[in-house]
Amino acid sequence: MRLPVLTPEEMNRHQHELADRITARRGGVRGPFRVWLQSPELCERVESLGAFVRFESSLPKHLRELTLLMAARHWDAQYSWNAHVHTAIEAGLPEAAVEAIAERREPAFGTEADTAFYAFCHELLEHHFVAEDTFALAHRHFGSRGLVDAVGSLGNFSMLAMCLNAFQVDLQPGRKPPFPDIRGFEHVAGDGNRSQP
Repeated sequence: MRLPVLTPEEMNRHQHELADRITARRGGVRGPFRVWLQSPELCERVESLGAFVRFESSLPKHLRELTLLMAARHWDAQYSWNAHVHTAIEAGLPEAAVEAIAERREPAFGTEADTAFYAFCHELLEHHFVAEDTFALAHRHFGSRGLVDAVGSLGNFSMLAMCLNAFQVDLQPGRKPPFPDIRGFEHVAGDGNRSQP
C-alpha cells in the first residue's frame, strides 16, 4: 500500500470510533478503510454510503453485488472483485456471467430483468449515457427508486475502486489474478480494450 497504515497510537478519537464501527459492521478494518481512515470525515460518510448500498438498498442482493463487480471490472479493481466474486455467485449471479464480465465479454443472465439491469449499468459505465429504450426497460423492472439506487451503487463502488488502485491497496495473498489483462496495478501487453498508461 502506498500510504502508511495508521497504528492505534497514531489514531485520534474520531478515527478510533470509526475503526470500532467498521470492525463491528464488517469484521475488521481492511482494504480501502485503511486508506479512508486518513481522512476520518470522508471515511465516516463513505462507510455510511457503502453500508447502505451493500446492505439496505432497494435492489436485490445479487444485483447489488453485480453493480460492485461491474464497477470493479470497469476500474480494474482486483481487490474489490476478489472480495465479492464468491458472494455474488452465492447471491444468485450465474457463474458464467461473472466469468464473462471478468473477461470483458457479454454476459448472459437468466431473466429479462437482470439483463435489463446489466444493460442499464453497462451503458452508463462504458458510454456515460443510457439509451431511451434501455432506460425504459430497466425502469419498467426496477422503478425510479431502483434505478436511483443502482446509480448510487455504481458511484460508490467506482469511488471504492479508484481508492484501491490509486493507493495500491494490497491484493489478497494467494489469490489468482481475476482479470486476464491486469497484473499487479498495471495493464499487461496485448490488452486491446484499454489504452496503456
